[in-house]
Amino acid sequence: MLAYLPRPPTDTSRYGTFPQKPDLPAAPGALVEDGGQQAAATAAKRSAPMPNYPSAPRRSGFVPGEPSLPPSRGSLTTQHHRGRPSWCPPPAPPDAGARLYPLHALSVANIPNSARGKTSARSSTIPTPEGLQSRRCKLLDEDSPMVQAGKRQRQRYVTKVGKCQVNLGNIQDKKRFLSDIFTTIVDLKYRWFLFVFMMCYIITWVVFGFIYFFDAWVRGDVGHQGDPEWQVCIENVDGFVSALLLSVESQRTIGYGTRMVTANCAEGVILLMAQSIVGSMIDAMMVGCMFVKISRPKKRAQTLIFSKNCVISRRDEKLCLMFRVGDLRESHMVDAKIRAKLIKSRQTAEGEFIPLEQSELNLGYDTGEDRLFLVEPQIICHVINHHSPFWDMSAESLRRDQFEIIIILEGIVEATGNRRLAAGMTCQARTSYTEDEILWGYRFEPCMSLEKGAFQVDYSRFEMTFEVQTPAASAKELHELKELEQQEHSTLSLYWDHLLQPC
Repeated sequence: MLAYLPRPPTDTSRYGTFPQKPDLPAAPGALVEDGGQQAAATAAKRSAPMPNYPSAPRRSGFVPGEPSLPPSRGSLTTQHHRGRPSWCPPPAPPDAGARLYPLHALSVANIPNSARGKTSARSSTIPTPEGLQSRRCKLLDEDSPMVQAGKRQRQRYVTKVGKCQVNLGNIQDKKRFLSDIFTTIVDLKYRWFLFVFMMCYIITWVVFGFIYFFDAWVRGDVGHQGDPEWQVCIENVDGFVSALLLSVESQRTIGYGTRMVTANCAEGVILLMAQSIVGSMIDAMMVGCMFVKISRPKKRAQTLIFSKNCVISRRDEKLCLMFRVGDLRESHMVDAKIRAKLIKSRQTAEGEFIPLEQSELNLGYDTGEDRLFLVEPQIICHVINHHSPFWDMSAESLRRDQFEIIIILEGIVEATGNRRLAAGMTCQARTSYTEDEILWGYRFEPCMSLEKGAFQVDYSRFEMTFEVQTPAASAKELHELKELEQQEHSTLSLYWDHLLQPC
């Protein structure tokens, strides 16, 4: 839930660097004998004016809006890596970019107390050893909140393959699942579904086999096997195994002819009728569940693909958010519809916190553009206007905001055989885009061409984008700038007409 809270603004006036520590002496092993002379030199250098830094009173901690400098013990190096002390080894080239850190988060208090106390005590008398330097640099790198936030994996509401990352728990009234037993069985995983499928038949066979054996044992058919004068109710049943075989043969209508129920007993006939009815009900339910489980259009969504990234660029002089959808099968979707949801947490004016609030993104449902004829890959466009939640979003605010866009594509699976069986099979494909997967100032490359009298789709170019010139301002700022230019143009036109009026 906290992953969708808005990020703090990246204003450079509120950010600073780690305290810059001076370079170490050339001889690390040399000890300073006279502590008083060193303290005097330190006080003199502290009182000396620092170049390129405003003078400020020294306090414990950082001063907001001003760089904080520790006491210097040697020559101050003016060129330091941003965000690292001078006594730390230089980082790798990929991490050499500028990194801004909040001033309240860069306190050296993030280092454990034991390590910080030993370091401060040692630095007052002798230079810090190289091993302790590397340890301190590692602690600074690992304890910084920006690095910890980057290490944490972003929790998505919906995965890229369309699986919802929501787990339901503490359900008290679970008997509701038994009232809809058909849907409950169909929603089971295949291993549990096959287990239920087999157990329904095995249990009924065993139960009715036990009843057959008990009836034959009570009537004495088991003890009078081979007696021609005995009126047998159930023939050739001399044990539980033979009774179980009779149950299987009766329910599955195998009928080998060696074991059977005769007309000498009414309870045997009633028992056979009851097993036939129960077996027909189990066949109807289990075969129906198996058919629905296999023919569910859920797997049809695997051939509906979405682009990996969203792009934001201008189309028809309007700032638009776009993504691409495609169908890999030749049997197309019927009455395909697409819609989008924005998942974002916010706080109301009354102070109420709404976690993961869902808002609608207009993909053309008012004009009918959300109904797709999905024969070739199509680019879906969301116009960022004053009704859009991205009206105030710029390229800079996109980097510090946190949200998730859920895309839902629905349609009816086209009939490939019997239309009565395929009717009503609605397929739904889902995906999601986070703020890190939105490219500002890009467009999708075309993936269609005309070859040999037909249009050819090249799905290897489905994900390809190219950069275009796009202003980094928000749609609101662009709209206000356009209105201002129109007002200036109209004012200039009136002034020019006034000058030409005497002529």
